Amino acid sequence: MMKRIFSVVLALILPVQSAVSQAPDEAQARKARSVAQLRSEGVPTIDHLPAIETESDSTRRDMKSVAQRAIALVIVAVKGETGDHAMGQTLIRQFDAARFFTPKERAFMDDPNPSEQDRVNFAWRYEGVHVLLWALGIAPELERPDHICDVSFIANTLRELGTDGLMRRAKLRPQKELLDAADLIYRYDWAAVNARLKGEEPPAGLDKGVVYERHYALNWLIGYLDQDWDDISTDT
Repeated sequence: MMKRIFSVVLALILPVQSAVSQAPDEAQARKARSVAQLRSEGVPTIDHLPAIETESDSTRRDMKSVAQRAIALVIVAVKGETGDHAMGQTLIRQFDAARFFTPKERAFMDDPNPSEQDRVNFAWRYEGVHVLLWALGIAPELERPDHICDVSFIANTLRELGTDGLMRRAKLRPQKELLDAADLIYRYDWAAVNARLKGEEPPAGLDKGVVYERHYALNWLIGYLDQDWDDISTDT
């Protein structure tokens, strides 16, 4: 897999044109579309931010693993939001989800009294659920990342479908669409991080938390650096 992090290093030591010219046409065209969209929204961009993976270089997740990840994320998010340990255990049984959690998620779900910071961190995973439901064709679109997702839609949808219903209804979007979304959020995140480093608010009304969580989920979806969910990098 083309390692984006290596491309960042190359961009620092090679002339910009040399680094950019190495990106395959598919990746360069994707980058150009993202940059055009961001500029139309007034979001800053930077020319030497590399292109991301091509379809042949990226990981194609199987539908079952994406659906299971969505269910795990909504359960940890509910516990994060409510702090209700008993409810969390009930949801695990309801969705037959005991095998769906990562080590960090399992530790959180097993803890009857998690820290406030852990609760906040896991409550943000609703945004990852939104990304995965979009990837599975359940949510119709990924809106601009300037507001939090519709948690009631997520809750109602998964309550109605359950694990089996989600598996039957889900259809993973084409890899091209996943990569388009990953490239765009990568550049949104650069703009948000750049603003933070300068002591400024995120540009054009972006919500930095939403941007980060989407970047995290999309990097997992495309197999960035072959990292497991608990170890996902959101390099910018």
